[in-house]
Parts: sequence; structure tokens; C-alpha cells
Amino acid sequence: MASSRLQRERFTGGLSRRDWLRLAAAGGVGLSQSRWLPSVAAEVAPAIRGKRSVILLWMPGGPSQIDTFDPKPGHANGGPFKAISTSVPGITISEHLPQLAQQMAHLALVRSMTTKEGDHGRASHLLRTGYSPEGPVRYPTLGSALSKELASPENELPDYVSTGINNFVLNRAAFQSGFLGPRYAPLNVSAVNAPTGVTFEVPNLKSPISPTQNDQRLAYLNEVEAAFQSERPDPTVDSRRAAYERAVRLMRSKAGEAFRLDDEPAALRDRYGRQPFGQGCLLARRLVEHGVPFIEVGLTNAGNGFAGWDTHQNNFEGVKQLSAVLDSGWATLIADLRDRGLLESTLIVWMGEFGRTPIINAQAGRDHFPVAWSTVLGGAIRGGQVVGKTDAGGTAVEERPVSHADLLATIYRAVGVDPSRQNLSNVGRPIRLADPEGKPITEVLV
Repeated sequence: MASSRLQRERFTGGLSRRDWLRLAAAGGVGLSQSRWLPSVAAEVAPAIRGKRSVILLWMPGGPSQIDTFDPKPGHANGGPFKAISTSVPGITISEHLPQLAQQMAHLALVRSMTTKEGDHGRASHLLRTGYSPEGPVRYPTLGSALSKELASPENELPDYVSTGINNFVLNRAAFQSGFLGPRYAPLNVSAVNAPTGVTFEVPNLKSPISPTQNDQRLAYLNEVEAAFQSERPDPTVDSRRAAYERAVRLMRSKAGEAFRLDDEPAALRDRYGRQPFGQGCLLARRLVEHGVPFIEVGLTNAGNGFAGWDTHQNNFEGVKQLSAVLDSGWATLIADLRDRGLLESTLIVWMGEFGRTPIINAQAGRDHFPVAWSTVLGGAIRGGQVVGKTDAGGTAVEERPVSHADLLATIYRAVGVDPSRQNLSNVGRPIRLADPEGKPITEVLV
């Protein structure tokens, strides 16, 4: 008891510079190495479970709204896909999303998105940061901004985990932490093939030397780097040290086991789909259980050579195959979160950077179209409804236009964050989380 109390006192105050460096290097600063962590974790577990998380299902390339969530049956622009009924009377979606159709009570379809950016890079930046990529300000991506607001200091895992994104990135700034710095940068996790199928792993978590040797080496390294940083302050040095701290926290903790999908029943993994997106959705559920506030899962391909949802050619075959992967992964994620009592505290956001043209081009494809398109919100919102409406041919928003700023303001509000909160930017100017012009979609908020 005395030893435990002393550790608490030393951790909370009165540390010498050397003690602090040794604790930081050993993971103590991250609450991952101290012997009294289990008792602390038991005390804070209910509070962690009560906090909200966000899962962003990012659809790079821009999915066709008409061929997914805003079908136009009987119109020349509608294409060959049929519309099917859902579990909510009066709402129809693509025939290639049958499992999601049964989860419609938990989804809100926003069919009236309208923006002004038709370039992949610029549009991605706009939707993911809330701001156009102009001027010297380095805006943080949504995951960085939200993880800063929702993070729990007790959590040993990174606050922002991303997977399946790197295959289709045309504007790196749209996926980075910007002026928030490396502390809120994503941990990018790649899918790997294992004997049991696709899984995820964080490389180099296990040290080849003993814990004591490892502690000593990290302490010496941290002391040298601290001295170097004090004499040569630079963002590159900050980034390196932040990366080391995150790695040490994971090395010192069993929380890294969250990435071990082999612990899940084989039947459940099959329902999610044994490919990177489906298993990424399963990983997202596991990370929500571990208190990670922001997880994103990208669907960049269905193993068929298509470049994400950028279907300028052969749109219908591409969307059909992508929809099959999307349908099983997303629908199972909703059901799994619901069964575990986590759906009401988890916001799911489905979006790309824009939509696709209602008019079908000569290559049986659809081109970029930011004028009228769709996004979907699920989980911690009022589901079973449609927001907005496009005209008969899907060429224009007819009712309730929703801007990028409106969407982001809604996302922040849905998880209890004030979108008018500000952070100091890299140029010394305070920047709001969401553009002040944005108005939350109040009808979807709980």
C-alpha cells in the first residue's frame, strides 16, 4: 500500500527531471506501465464506456448516390439497378444493399448534400477538415479534431486509428493532424494476410530484449532527445518523440490485443466479410470497446481493380462489387454494436468527397458531381429517416440543401462537441472546429 501510494504521489507531482524522463520512457506518463493501473482502470471503466466514439466509413473516389442511397427507378439516369424496400416504410435504396436495408431504422440518409469542389484532392480536404485547402493554415482532419475533444487520458490505445485509407489519397493534408500536431495524428494500420484470413497488426510491438533492458534504453534515448529538443525545437523532433511515446504505450500494455481479430468467433468474422473493409469494421467495433474515440475504415477496392468509387468507366459493375463488400461489413457492424449496447454511443458516418453525375457517360460510367449527392449517418442519431430530396433525375437538390459545414456541425453535435470550439492554428489565429456558417441537421440529433 505504501509503495502504491508513493507511486501515485510521484506520478502526480514532485518528480525530478530524471524521474519524469524515466517514467515517460517506460510508459508511465501514458498510464501504461504503473503497477496501480489495474485499480485505476477499474474505477474509470464506467466513464470510458459512457463516452462517445465516431466511426468514419470513408469512400474515396466519390460513390454514386443514385446507385446506392438515392435511387431513381424509371428515369433515364437511374441505370439498371432496382430499388428495394427497407425496414422503414417508404424508404428505398439500391438492391445491392439488402442487409443495410434491414438496418434502416438506425440510419439517416442525407440525400441533399451540395458542395462546390469537384476535384478529388480539394473535395477530400473540404469534407474531411471542413475548410478549403487555401492559405497557410494547416487544418486538421476530422479524426484529429474529434479525437482531441473526445480523448480519455486513461486510454492506452491511440485516440485515432485509421485503416484502408492509403490506397487512394490525392491530398495528404486532408488526412493529417495539421496544426494540432503529431499528438493527434492517426495510427495507420495496414491489413495483412494471415492463415486465418485478413487481420491487422501494429508492427514492432514486441521487444527482442528484456523489459528492464528496454526501459533503460528508452530512458537514455528520451533524455538525449529531450536535451536535443530543448536546443533545437522543430516539428520533426516533436513528431518523432510523439511516435515513440505512442509506441511505448502500446508496448507496455495488453491493449494492443485489440488488433487481434483471431480472438473473434469465425462465424462473426465471416458475417463481416473476410476482406480488408469487413475486417476493418470488426476492428472498429473492438476499438470502440477499448475506448478509442475515432476510427476510420476506408473502402478503396473490392479486390477487382477498381480505383475506389471513382467509377468513370464500368460504373455499374464496380458499384455492384463495392456494394457487396460495403453491405456485409457495415450492416454487421451496426448489429454487432447494437448487441453489445454500444450503438447509441457510437456515431457512424458514411461519406466520400462528392457524388457522381446522374447522366451516364459513353463508357457506362459516372463522373464527378458535387452539386447533389448523399451521405449517411447512423448509430447515435435519430434513424429511420431521409433528410432532403433531389429532383426526379437527381440533377439538383430540391429540398433541404445540406452543405459540408452543416454536415460537420451535425457530426460534432451528435457526439456532444460544440462545433464553435476553437483551436489555435499554426499562424496564431483561432480556428473553429466547424465553419461558423454550418447549421446542424437538428432533425437527426438525439
